[in-house]
Amino acid sequence: MSEYVACPQCTQPDPEKIKFTWWGGVIGPRMLKHVKCRSCAMTYNGKTGQSNTTNIVIYSVVVFIIFLGIGIFIFSLR
Repeated sequence: MSEYVACPQCTQPDPEKIKFTWWGGVIGPRMLKHVKCRSCAMTYNGKTGQSNTTNIVIYSVVVFIIFLGIGIFIFSLR
């Protein structure tokens, strides 16, 4: 029995946990419970079965703002 919900597209019951993505490295997929269907390759939130697109955009914007703030802070110390 999988700890994740079945694929919402093809109902395959055992999705693969995604360990790394370009948008979130190793932390993002873990935070968002991002999984990939072994049958149809659809990616989605393994906890809810919904798309993670909105969450990925929010995650990316927050990370960008944090790094921008750190960069501005370090630059202001010069």
